Amino acid sequence: MSTRDLQEKLPRSLGIWAIWLLVVNGMVGAGIFGLPSGAAKLAGDFSPIVFVLCALLILPVLLCFAELASYFRSTGGPARYATEAFGPFMGFQAGWIFYVARAIAFSANSVLIVDSIGYFWPVAAQGSMRIVLLALICGGLTLINVIGAMRAVRSLAALTVLKFSVLLGLVVAGLALAGGDVIQQVSIQPPTGTDIGAVIVLLIYAYVGFEQAVVPAGEARNPARDMPRGLLLGLAGVVMLYVLIQMVSMAVVPEIATSTTPLLDVAATLLGPLGAALLMLGVLASVGGNLVSTTFTTPRLSYSLSLDGSLPPWFGRVHLRYMTPANSIIFYGLLSFVMAVFGSFLWLAASSVMTRLFLYIITCSAVPKLRPQHATADAFVLPLGPAIPVLGIVACGWLMLQSNWKSAVLTIAFLVLGTLLYSFERWRRKRLLQT
Repeated sequence: MSTRDLQEKLPRSLGIWAIWLLVVNGMVGAGIFGLPSGAAKLAGDFSPIVFVLCALLILPVLLCFAELASYFRSTGGPARYATEAFGPFMGFQAGWIFYVARAIAFSANSVLIVDSIGYFWPVAAQGSMRIVLLALICGGLTLINVIGAMRAVRSLAALTVLKFSVLLGLVVAGLALAGGDVIQQVSIQPPTGTDIGAVIVLLIYAYVGFEQAVVPAGEARNPARDMPRGLLLGLAGVVMLYVLIQMVSMAVVPEIATSTTPLLDVAATLLGPLGAALLMLGVLASVGGNLVSTTFTTPRLSYSLSLDGSLPPWFGRVHLRYMTPANSIIFYGLLSFVMAVFGSFLWLAASSVMTRLFLYIITCSAVPKLRPQHATADAFVLPLGPAIPVLGIVACGWLMLQSNWKSAVLTIAFLVLGTLLYSFERWRRKRLLQT
């Protein structure tokens, strides 16, 4: 066990199903409620197959995370892997880019919840009431996570049950109504002129977010066993759900490609106004589950970076009663609240893919670097030598080429800001040592 592992003070209370919850809630957020129309518009009857292709494209990246997660028993995830493989500066950049992406996503999803409430109660999405609701969302999730890890996981479990009950109910009702038409909606060949790259870039949003599950490894009972299993089971469950939702959507609403609220239209077609109301409940549960999981995992990054000496010790302090990284959680909640009040969802849409791909490339590159010293008997070691990490890097590089230049500019700006923060903390520590 390393010196860093011995620094961990967080209790190990997470088992395989808690990790699975973090994986599926990281991936299944707000996106699936809007993606069926875009997928049908770009790929037609081939769109269910594209969901499978996206899963296969992200699989080598997920496998790299699974192997690295089995090596370490401490908190940090991608930041820890990059630090061990390439040094503290690259580790900080990996953690920083991940932190920024998750904080913006939290803010955007908080706004989405308030806007969803505004669908039924317009005043909720305006003026001071909007700010009050955002404060309740951010403050409530912060409190849940400060007072205990298992309380957060239990609330996450409840939201996950609600979310999947609504989505699975939609699938079952659609299968009952459409019957054999569901299968007939699927084509194994793309329509003539289909830009497969554009479709994959759109749908890959539905598969990012799984990486948040590896961050709290310091709280997992058996990370070497449970992290890989949780990741793989999570991806398997999510891809099956996505394919069924897409098939049902096309069968129930043939003009789904022109819809701006695809699953809402499907629910209304199947069950009328009651179906629309239940689907809206599913939206709230889905986004809420995503928020709970990201509030649980992301503050562990700043906690980990503090233990590594890249952020001030304040972020690494653990609450004496609840044994959680309270300062990091509170800071994350405040930052997300401020961005939710003043930020824009478009900012996240422009930067999230590129920032995550940067993180994924670092992680895949770390596998062959760390494998020689960490591949013990109980570790999850991928077959075929460096082939799978190389596949992951190639997949991410291809996706980067499909993204627009604005995403690259924003990612570079974030990296520059991270460099300044890192340099300042190193300078501050050097001054303290000199005095």
